[in-house]
Amino acid sequence: MPGPHTTPVPPSVPAPSEPARDPGDMARRRWSRTNPVRVGFVAAVPVLGLMEPRLGGVALIAALVVLWRGNPWPRAGKVAATIAAMALLGAVVPAPPKAAGTKAAGTKTPVAPRTPKTTPKATTPPAPDYRGKKLDVAYGQATKAGFVVSSHDASEKNTFVRSRSLWTVCFQEQGRGGVRPTLDFAVVRSGAPCPKKDGEPIPWPTMPELVWKTWRTARPQVVALGVRSDHVEARAAYRNDTLPGEGEYDDWRVCAHDPAEGAKVPADTRVTLYLSSQDNGCPEPDRGTGTAVDLPDQDDDGDPDYRDPFPGDRDRNTRFPDGIPHLGDSDGSDGSSGSSHGGGRSVCHHTRLC
Repeated sequence: MPGPHTTPVPPSVPAPSEPARDPGDMARRRWSRTNPVRVGFVAAVPVLGLMEPRLGGVALIAALVVLWRGNPWPRAGKVAATIAAMALLGAVVPAPPKAAGTKAAGTKTPVAPRTPKTTPKATTPPAPDYRGKKLDVAYGQATKAGFVVSSHDASEKNTFVRSRSLWTVCFQEQGRGGVRPTLDFAVVRSGAPCPKKDGEPIPWPTMPELVWKTWRTARPQVVALGVRSDHVEARAAYRNDTLPGEGEYDDWRVCAHDPAEGAKVPADTRVTLYLSSQDNGCPEPDRGTGTAVDLPDQDDDGDPDYRDPFPGDRDRNTRFPDGIPHLGDSDGSDGSSGSSHGGGRSVCHHTRLC
């Protein structure tokens, strides 16, 4: 029994039960929320990004989680740390290569890695100037220089080019084919002038007006057109006239010429100048046409009166002053077996045999 001054003690009430905590889990939580860990995550971002950009991105995400989850730092500090982590990652991650040419905004163009096979070769130096050379010479030199050579007619006719030695280079155009560079020659026949542009007509010279000019003056003018000197021929303008020896008709006048004035004169053209002595003038009204007209010949011996020393004797002329041989004159004498008007007829009368 209790004593008189004993106070009864109430029975103890147990405290409400709390869930048990794992000491290891608590330690991990405390470790991950320390400032050194947060700073370490931020510092790991550029390190991993330098090794592999994708690892750097993962490290940035982890650092953001550590900085913003359960971090007692003020908001300004969290923002500053976030910006610093992103800046560090951006500093070490290389920029993506730019594609050649223009592209739309936001469009990524894949760029193939450059290999030695796709590396462009050095630019081919310009070809030497072969203009003015014979095609066969230019062709050989250009081929030795490493060019693939072709050729075509430079005129509007586009003639097939045969026998390279007969053509001359007017224009050349350099290009690139497969492995070797190309060189195309635009050519004309040797002796022909080059057109102003490839494919245009050849500017052949035209025949000038030569009527009443002397042979001495007219012939050089024709040769200056590109006509060969041996292709310029002199003929008598009158049918019954003959030219004197070469050099003796230099002062004779041109009555007509073929080709006529204004005609084109290619290099292989043959030119005929019809001449007359200044004593006779030119045929009228056939001046400039070159048609046959006779000079006066009153004795009808084929020798025009202006040069016939015997204009009244048909048996004697310039070539046979002692008389034209007759059929009976076997030795060509003055006719000892008969008179000049003997029974035989003249062999040369009205013929070209004499």
